[in-house]
Amino acid sequence: MNQLVVKEDFASKVKRWVLLDSQLKLINEKTKVLREEKNELNNSICEYLEKTGNSNKKITIHDGDLKLHEKKDYSPLTFTFLEEHLGKIITDPTQIENVIKYLKEQREIKLTNEIKRTYKNSK
Repeated sequence: MNQLVVKEDFASKVKRWVLLDSQLKLINEKTKVLREEKNELNNSICEYLEKTGNSNKKITIHDGDLKLHEKKDYSPLTFTFLEEHLGKIITDPTQIENVIKYLKEQREIKLTNEIKRTYKNSK
């Protein structure tokens, strides 16, 4: 394969990657705004249903129903959390330190190559 064709193919892939990355950035920004607005409306609707005593009632919409649902959100299981709570059942700080160190060393590490984009200051 001639060098020019390879370079043109490479350049075309880079251009396509940049285009897709830009589109994903816009989609993610829009998604963030939509998620924030949806959360605000969710809070407002739930508050209204609770205040009016309708928290057990369904709201029928064109393609289904809406119903108040209690969701459990668990905090992440971090090493700080483990260290803090292991201290409640293990009295020797050295043992806790060894357990945390062991757990950190046992994590699976997967290395992959990926392109990272940086943006120039837009001033």
